[in-house]
Amino acid sequence: MRGLFLLGSLLLLVFLLWPIVRRLLPPPAGRPRAIQDELVKDPVCQTYVLRSRAVRREAGGTTHYFCSRECAARFSG
Repeated sequence: MRGLFLLGSLLLLVFLLWPIVRRLLPPPAGRPRAIQDELVKDPVCQTYVLRSRAVRREAGGTTHYFCSRECAARFSG
């Protein structure tokens, strides 16, 4: 009976700690990181767009993200 209680306690502990342990492990090599799809704000029209779908332009050593080529053209000049 005591062994069953210990086994149940151990399984409960593993179940509760697994999400914490998973965050500490490195992501698998073939899987893209979620950070690529964070929202970025277009400096021209103030629209939020996914970083992976945004139009990128370099200006002044920094990267700017735009919702469209039209907004990128308005920003440059």
